[in-house]
Amino acid sequence: MASLNVGNLGEYLREQRRNAQLSLRQLADAAGVSNPYLSQIERGLRKPSAEVLQQVAKALRISAETLYVRAGILDAERDRDEVETRAVILADPSLNERQKQVLLQIYESFRKENGFGGGEPAADEGGAPVTEDAAGDTAVRGTRTAGADDADAGPRRTAG
Repeated sequence: MASLNVGNLGEYLREQRRNAQLSLRQLADAAGVSNPYLSQIERGLRKPSAEVLQQVAKALRISAETLYVRAGILDAERDRDEVETRAVILADPSLNERQKQVLLQIYESFRKENGFGGGEPAADEGGAPVTEDAAGDTAVRGTRTAGADDADAGPRRTAG
């Protein structure tokens, strides 16, 4: 049983593969999936897992979140702004991976504070949850975002 978005996903993947000038076999090899399986995804006969979509997105150098939305894994309407914001952060070549993860954690904590965080709690690179102290300041791996009482505090150094 294919979801309504699987055909759309397959068409989109085929278009992205052709834009990247890759054969089906080349993309399958780059993504680490079988050629027949990728063909079935493109034809809308299979619904791939999030992990497979991530591998295909990496091989095509496109956003995995975009594929998640097209596959129906993420709700397009509810999550569009969040997905786009996360994709921009993750695609920024001027940030290293640790900086991207910290920025995403802070973004998620602000969304949660403003009543929009309904997903899984923010976590640091190692998967440890990001917590808030009694003053509502967010702790991220030994750092805190500046709260109202910290406005004149100098920069804080982080370990690592």
